[in-house]
Amino acid sequence: ERHLPPLGLANAWGYNPVTFMALDPRIAPGGLADLREAAAALHEAGIGVVLDVVFNHTGESDALGPTLSLRGLDALTYYRHDASGRLANDTGTGNTLACDRPVVQQLVLDSLRHFVRHAGIDGFRFDLAPILGRDDGGYRKDAPLLESMRADPLLKDRILIAEPWDIGQNGYQLGNFPPPFLEWNDRFRDDVRRFWRGDAGVVGALATRLAGSSDVFEHDGAAGTRTVNFLAAHDGMTLADLVAYAKKHNQANGENNRDGHDENFSWNDGVEGETDDARVVANRRRDVRALLATLFASRGTIMLTAGDEFGRSQKGNNNAYAQDNRTTWLDWAGRDTELENYTAALSALRCAAPALRQVRFLTGRADGGEPFPDVEWLSETGVPLDDVNWRDPARHRLAMILREGDAEGGRLAVLFNGDRRASTFVLPRRDGYRWIAALDGGPDPATAVPGRGVAFMVERKSGP
Repeated sequence: ERHLPPLGLANAWGYNPVTFMALDPRIAPGGLADLREAAAALHEAGIGVVLDVVFNHTGESDALGPTLSLRGLDALTYYRHDASGRLANDTGTGNTLACDRPVVQQLVLDSLRHFVRHAGIDGFRFDLAPILGRDDGGYRKDAPLLESMRADPLLKDRILIAEPWDIGQNGYQLGNFPPPFLEWNDRFRDDVRRFWRGDAGVVGALATRLAGSSDVFEHDGAAGTRTVNFLAAHDGMTLADLVAYAKKHNQANGENNRDGHDENFSWNDGVEGETDDARVVANRRRDVRALLATLFASRGTIMLTAGDEFGRSQKGNNNAYAQDNRTTWLDWAGRDTELENYTAALSALRCAAPALRQVRFLTGRADGGEPFPDVEWLSETGVPLDDVNWRDPARHRLAMILREGDAEGGRLAVLFNGDRRASTFVLPRRDGYRWIAALDGGPDPATAVPGRGVAFMVERKSGP
């Protein structure tokens, strides 16, 4: 990035490969052995390893960029060009890999096999993944490279995750990757943010996202969702900044705050940025906990960015790729351990509750002789929502009652109160069972949920 050195900045993220099989020596000075040993240690601890890979461009940038690798070998073959002969820029980085060319496909496949075979990698997340399926006519979900990944003996059982957008023509392809690709779901991100920001008429969108986003993924006979639900990622605002900054603050990047997304669906609870106001701080803490609870209650795969579980902040910078400093470094000593413990409790609950680990779309039907539908959507008064309720712009409360809440066969209730006022939720009753709070074990038959809060209730058999 030619503009960064004069500003005293450098690309701290990477995302600018020169050769695809080599690792950045800043983070893997021992090369592939470092990655292999790290993966083995993580596997020993029961943790899978998904490698984030960039097969959409290289660090050779635009026509004025350096010649480092593919440009010197065969620029016309490896890079996509427009009709005038200029480099296509579907990536925003100055060049675009021509993944419809056989030699490029072979390079990508060989690189993926390399990391599986020699480092034991469990899967891959593909940056700007539509590039993998682009040809001169645009994106194709049956593109040869995507089909080859799905059929390859070494790759077909790996986890494959697509970031389903690029900046090229028709570059937004959410829901259009072939299974088994999982896909980052920015509609989950934005709809959940909008609900907790307090936007009007969002409760229906919230329910759709909680249920697996069938509007996006339920096609071609799919019975389950391929969504990756997330609140924040490495790019964009951190989770803590979502509730502390209504606007981006990217001045430190040297581009007069022009870089980064302008619409973040964020809010500041009354004060922009850092504050000592105890009321504002308390409101922000509630909002972050509510966002986390919503993520862990959602159907599909969930993703949480490291540091968001303990309140990391970038001071409102939503494009901190050039900030290799305290803006992006994780402050382990100063982390919010109370929030960290709450996140761990949510994780444990998700592991223990079968209803939260399913990928089948929620339908609202009681199939196969089940006594209850797989989900019931209720108001805080315990009444099923009708069309009027779903469309009510002032509705900010929702109860989601899931079948198979725990090993005892009870149901799980997740109660969302997006209003600033506390509310009592009435839950459906049945003989021989009672509702108890899932996170602290306290019984509460008529559950009071504080303002801007989420409560989890589990139905358990009554004692003698």
